[in-house]
Amino acid sequence: MALELFATRGFEATTVDDIAAAVGVGRRTLFRYFESKNDIAWGDFDWVMERLREALDAGAGLALTEALRHGVVESNRYPDEQLPGLRTRMTLITGSAALQAHSALRYAEWRGVVAEWAAGRLGEAPGDLRPRVIGYAALGSAMASFERWVASGDEDLLELLDAAFVDLATGFGTADGR
Repeated sequence: MALELFATRGFEATTVDDIAAAVGVGRRTLFRYFESKNDIAWGDFDWVMERLREALDAGAGLALTEALRHGVVESNRYPDEQLPGLRTRMTLITGSAALQAHSALRYAEWRGVVAEWAAGRLGEAPGDLRPRVIGYAALGSAMASFERWVASGDEDLLELLDAAFVDLATGFGTADGR
């Protein structure tokens, strides 16, 4: 319901009171589930992070880049009926100036999950350079895929993610860019 309000009225024009009224709860009840209006737009991000952790861990027998690709793709596999809501959510997140600052916090958390996983695979600390680079590179690849998916309207999200992570793993082809 909140996503529908954001999509029709705009993120900034939709108040927390509007959302609470639409779902039939009080403002205080809404804040028991979400710390802020920004968090409502992001949804259950803890669940998203848990899915990412589990999907990365499922690739234990794969090479690091293959496990990373598999983990990101699988953690973004949703039933077809959930894709319109995901597209609306990502359209809001990528297109709303008000959500961009909050997005930085969420993106840092996502990078941290990937860096922690990579550090475990490499026998390094999450703050070491390689795990951090892997976290940043993975986030950039995922963000580019989501932005393309939102803009295209008809491309397959999983195919975009897969292609981006294949390119990342292969160093974007040969040295001459082919």
